[in-house]
Amino acid sequence: MLELLDIGRRLWLIGGTSESVALASAIASLGLPCTVTVTTKAAEALYPKTTKLRVIVGCLDAKLLEQFFQQQQIGAVVDASHPYAVEISQMAIRAAAKQQIPYLRFERLAANAQADNSQVISLDSFDTLLAGNYLHQQRVLLTIGCKALPLFHSWQDKSTLFSRILPTLASLKVAIAAGFSSERIIAVRPPVPAQLEKALWRHWDISLVVTKASGVAGGEEVKREVAKELGIPLVVIARPKVEYPQETSDLAEALVFCQSQLAY
Repeated sequence: MLELLDIGRRLWLIGGTSESVALASAIASLGLPCTVTVTTKAAEALYPKTTKLRVIVGCLDAKLLEQFFQQQQIGAVVDASHPYAVEISQMAIRAAAKQQIPYLRFERLAANAQADNSQVISLDSFDTLLAGNYLHQQRVLLTIGCKALPLFHSWQDKSTLFSRILPTLASLKVAIAAGFSSERIIAVRPPVPAQLEKALWRHWDISLVVTKASGVAGGEEVKREVAKELGIPLVVIARPKVEYPQETSDLAEALVFCQSQLAY
């Protein structure tokens, strides 16, 4: 059994995903001091309430990180942010290297890509999608979150775009600003079951769906299955490439890392 140092050192868990909630619960069960960062009050409510676990709501920038490390007495970083939240990951990697603090990326499992699914169109970026003719005169369902929706504003008069977003006021404001009318927005919190996916695609007479390679937790496998069943093309935007110092998708391995960094 590892003996924990009693000098106030804490883990920094970069949260906001279902994986980070599971990690936080496991870390709390081990009695490890941990500070979790999330960007919304809604996300804060998902984490266990314990004396060792501290949840901070807000957005960090590069200038605030050094102060954050000192105030929270961070001894190690576990990055369980969303695969597309590249900015916070890159900032954390740089800050951890500068402070000589160990960093571990906890990467969510990728979806099982079926080799025989001819409906799937894999693209490396939104830029590639928008530069092509994939969306032209299509009835497109965008299941990509709200941040990327402004990229599609210029396509509103060349195709019929629908968006599925989180049920938050902030997401709704972004969608409306990107040109989506209320009848072309559906707000629902994932995971979305296959039956609801099928019903929505059929109801809106969708001819093309765009999603991100968000893995099992992001519902990518369900979309792949529904696309195959309905014969509707599914564009999958690849995860951004980030050079992580070390990474794992194994919970037990991540917990060993956490224990080892706060032990003699």
